[in-house]
Amino acid sequence: MQAATEKIALAKELQAKINAMQGLGKPSGEPAIAGLAPFDNAFPGHVFPTGAIHEFVSYEPSHAAATSGFITAVAGKILKEGGLCLWIGNEKKIFPPGLKHFGLEPDRVIFIQTLKQKEKLWIIEEALKCEALTIVVGEMKELGFTESRRLQLAVEHSGVTGFIHRFCPYSENAVACATRWKITPLASIPNDDLPGVGNSCWDVQLLKVKNGRPASWQISWMDKQFVQSGQKNFFSPSFHERHTGS
Repeated sequence: MQAATEKIALAKELQAKINAMQGLGKPSGEPAIAGLAPFDNAFPGHVFPTGAIHEFVSYEPSHAAATSGFITAVAGKILKEGGLCLWIGNEKKIFPPGLKHFGLEPDRVIFIQTLKQKEKLWIIEEALKCEALTIVVGEMKELGFTESRRLQLAVEHSGVTGFIHRFCPYSENAVACATRWKITPLASIPNDDLPGVGNSCWDVQLLKVKNGRPASWQISWMDKQFVQSGQKNFFSPSFHERHTGS
């Protein structure tokens, strides 16, 4: 009986070490990132994974815009205590002063623009190896498993957090990322009953998460905070398998 208990304890310890290497969970006693509480229960150790690769997939321009807003808001929470973000994109779609609305200071973001897939992948991989950076955002269409594995190995050594936003990929193929997300826009919520554009609202779907629980939320961005405006739903394994290509 004691031997079995020791084996279970050893297995849990090894799993915790593997999770830490992959950016899943944090050492005991280390606090979670402030401001990401609505999502924490879906992750191992109830902590948003940093030092890992997060994949985002979108197919419509409005979905891509919502995804960029969501990524910016999460990045703002991670960079609240300092750090730099490198954003590699296809076109100049991000309006730097607008980043402040989502809690990200523009002077903490460096933008690189390139249309060449091979060149972009090289920049993303090298940036993820750079310990001087905290976050790397890469906008690309296709990402193969071997390529994604190289990105994951890079962050396991550097501790940098990577957000890969794939727009209109040919397929949602399996990749070596800690999570897969889909963000779509919802009708905005009026701000203090004033006319015009209200607070941003998103349907947030976490379709894949290593050692966690895929889930969905209806989230509003109010006063630079994530506010859950709808019921959280955990996906069944069958839903997960149908939507992640696993």
